[in-house]
Amino acid sequence: MDEFRRRPVNKLTPPTTPPSSQLPTVPPQKSPVPSPPAEPILETPAGVSPPPKKRSWVKITIIALAGLVGLGVVALAGLFWWYTAQLAPVNPDATEELVVVEVVSGSSPSQIAQTLEESGVIRSQTAFLWYTRFERVQNALQAGTYRLSPSESTQEITTHLVNGRVDTFSITFFPGATLTNTTDTPESQKLDVTSVLLRAGYSEEEVARGIAAQYPAFADTLFQGRPTDADLEGYVYGETYQFPSNATVEDILTGTFTEFWAVIQENNLVAAFEAQGLTLYEGITLASIVQRESGGDDKEEIAQVFYSRYRSGMVLGSDVTYQYITDKLGVERDINFDSEYNTRRYPGLPPGPIATPGYAALLATAHPADTEYLYFLSGDDDVTYFARTLEEHEANIVQHCQVKCQII
Repeated sequence: MDEFRRRPVNKLTPPTTPPSSQLPTVPPQKSPVPSPPAEPILETPAGVSPPPKKRSWVKITIIALAGLVGLGVVALAGLFWWYTAQLAPVNPDATEELVVVEVVSGSSPSQIAQTLEESGVIRSQTAFLWYTRFERVQNALQAGTYRLSPSESTQEITTHLVNGRVDTFSITFFPGATLTNTTDTPESQKLDVTSVLLRAGYSEEEVARGIAAQYPAFADTLFQGRPTDADLEGYVYGETYQFPSNATVEDILTGTFTEFWAVIQENNLVAAFEAQGLTLYEGITLASIVQRESGGDDKEEIAQVFYSRYRSGMVLGSDVTYQYITDKLGVERDINFDSEYNTRRYPGLPPGPIATPGYAALLATAHPADTEYLYFLSGDDDVTYFARTLEEHEANIVQHCQVKCQII
């Protein structure tokens, strides 16, 4: 039972502090001096207050406004360039082209601008309206019939409309021209009567109607001896004329007939042709052949050749006569083409003029040279060579016409 014997309980007693003499000696240590707390690093120098946020927005606003102003300047510059370009002529090279523009009474500036643009004489109706507004002439535009050119600027066209007068225009018909031209010549280079009138701004219907008209006022003067079924070939006298803008094709052709008759009277051509055994109509016909055959100062000699052959019963032998009729009919040129216009096959004069004779050709036909030639040719050097006999003529061909004389 010893194991169940209680062990004696030791009472806890406080530890006894040894005498100071028994404590180990520890050298005194200095307490570390605490460092002052670190100061934060400031973005702005000490003592300077950061700028308020409001100033940043002011700066942004100024930059934005400057950008807008810059864009505005660029836009205005572009607009000015466009405006200036739109005032320029539609086609500066179309100096011979005229367009008839009818400004109806009571038309508004916008309607006038639209008419001009649709007629092809201005680039932009908007630019036209701006210009007339800037110039304060919108209410000064006047109604009327105008002949305007695509070669004119908007400023020039505006001047026409503000002046409001019935403008005149010039039109030139050419000696040696025919009524029509069916060849492949570019339209801008054609000199025939129809092409000239079309370029002057008349429609095909107006031209056709004018050419088909009868003009009875000239029946006993210029048209004396002319067959009633003949057209106006040879009668549209070559000259430059001035006409009012509202002139019709009939007015223009009447003007050319009046001028032609004046030339005939001033030079007493009716009597001169009669002295050569020709009527006025026949004289104009022969003069038209002389016009087409001659390229220089040899018209009197050429006229004499035709008179000599005509009076002796020989064929005139003029290539330009068969070329005229084949071109008119739109068929291939053929020296053997069967037509009374072919003076290589048929003796005498052709049925009518083959072109409009000029002043010099008319006078040469009325007063031919006093020579005895029966032949002539235009050499490769464009010089006209005359001959009295066939042998001389054939020699001229060999010596001077190896290229052109091979062309039919």
